[in-house]
Amino acid sequence: MEEANAVDPNFLLQLMSMKMPFGKYKGTLLPALPVAYLEWFARKGFPAGKLGAMLQTVYEIKLNGLEYLLEGLKKK
Repeated sequence: MEEANAVDPNFLLQLMSMKMPFGKYKGTLLPALPVAYLEWFARKGFPAGKLGAMLQTVYEIKLNGLEYLLEGLKKK
């Protein structure tokens, strides 16, 4: 039985190809979203579910200057 909070090993790969499904930046890949837009979500609340988790992950990566971690994933 899989743990409810187990980490999905494909999460970051999925994040790299996920497009924003609504709003001002509809159709934009999540890693390409501007920091200001992610900051707005951080203040107002991220959406529920996987999309919210992905947006929050991109926000934390950009906030902490860790974009280089995603560079290798762009090639896959």
